[in-house]
Amino acid sequence: MSHLFGHNGAEGEGYSQPAPLTTAQTPSVPSALVRARPARWPRLSEPEMVRHYTWLSKRNFGIDTGFYPLGSCTMKHNPRVNEVIAQLPGIADIHPHQPEHQLQGWLSIYYEMQHMLAVVAGMDDVTLQPVAGAQGEFTAIRCIQEYFRLRGEDQRTKVIVPDSAHGTNPASAAMAGFEIVEIPSLEDGRMDLEALAAVADETTAAMMITNPNTLGLFEADISEASRIVHDAGGQMYYDGANFNAILGITSPGLMGFDAVHFNLHKTFSQPHGGGGPGSGPIGVKSHLAPFLPGPVAARDEASPEDVHRSLDGHIYRWHEPEHSIGKVQQWHGNAGAVIRCWAYYRRYGSGLKQMSEHAVLNANYLRHAIHREAKAAGVDHLFEDGAETEVAKHEFTLSMQPAKEALGVSAMDVAKGLLDRGYMAPTVYFPLVVPECMMIEPTETESKDTLDTFAEHFAQVLKTDPETLHEAPITTPVRRVDEVYAARNLCLKHPFDEA
Repeated sequence: MSHLFGHNGAEGEGYSQPAPLTTAQTPSVPSALVRARPARWPRLSEPEMVRHYTWLSKRNFGIDTGFYPLGSCTMKHNPRVNEVIAQLPGIADIHPHQPEHQLQGWLSIYYEMQHMLAVVAGMDDVTLQPVAGAQGEFTAIRCIQEYFRLRGEDQRTKVIVPDSAHGTNPASAAMAGFEIVEIPSLEDGRMDLEALAAVADETTAAMMITNPNTLGLFEADISEASRIVHDAGGQMYYDGANFNAILGITSPGLMGFDAVHFNLHKTFSQPHGGGGPGSGPIGVKSHLAPFLPGPVAARDEASPEDVHRSLDGHIYRWHEPEHSIGKVQQWHGNAGAVIRCWAYYRRYGSGLKQMSEHAVLNANYLRHAIHREAKAAGVDHLFEDGAETEVAKHEFTLSMQPAKEALGVSAMDVAKGLLDRGYMAPTVYFPLVVPECMMIEPTETESKDTLDTFAEHFAQVLKTDPETLHEAPITTPVRRVDEVYAARNLCLKHPFDEA
């Protein structure tokens, strides 16, 4: 099919409209606002336009078109019932500036979501305002920063992060003005408690870490790490990117954390392919609650005169925390994401524990299936020595260094080869502590047949002629990009803009 932009500026209108039903004069456009020439947009008929967008949809890869084992990003099925609920008129057709008495149902959902997240994370209070995980990180660090300022502890200028941390952790802390102190991992991929104890002192504001960590391994010594940081007077911050591995089994609160961000677009099914929209609420212990960005949803017992308009004997309202750091996002956060995730939570309830158990089961099953198939293909030791018996959590890492040495194919080559077989490529070269790293997360929503087939195709890629693999992918709409050239020769606009 011809590219849509090939029709740009074509003659004609591309549509037809019946004569107006009224003969009333339409308002005239001021001459200063009239275009000197017609707008240069495509002029197509409706069938042509529909075909174009259908064609475009086939060029995109998504969780609805195939297996999406993107490590660290939890690309799982999003139940369609959530979309139906989010589009109900009483939810979709309201405005955040409407008076509170017209928003009682919506406010009750916000209040309930705050409470549910607080319970499952072992926190005391929650704000739903941040619209991304990184924004949630920044918000929590700002709350911690203001907490120390109010206490007169301005000397706390450092934030500790492990070398396997998500890159947004040090970035968020640096944006708040903190100095970053990195601690190394041990050979088994877990944090070094001795290194932590050596840097934790009166200048420490917080430690930022996720558990399971970025390698998909549970930090069994997390309680001791919390003790070290708290003894130094600092706060513990939980990166919730991997929360879907522990949901209903343990909680950040039980591990000794003071603040946590939730990725609603990971753990609770809000679709987030293509960069959004996301939601990154934060939960905190009570001593940090006065600093949360407001407003947050609150409720009171309905008075006798208000009981006629209450939903459940309560009246819901907006509340501004006493020492709030101020808004971090317009309105009240990503309302659509909150509603979808509330629906997901309400639908599954105690089944959320089973969700985490299946996520861990799928990850470990696929991990060993890939290793078995790869070994049969002549590539062994995709795990570090001794790691074959290690139990991963919801995701796992492979080192493709043995394949590179034995076959001459890199992690990037294998990833591109998987694209040709109808899969989204796993995350590559992260975390940096694993050589030729591939990071894979199957999630709990994939079947055993899907995992078995993926492992078989993984082995087929390893058996592919290296020279052929270096050219992969060859079946996708876009071939392999010359990343060095692209970085040095940025093209940020479509050529037709220059016409």
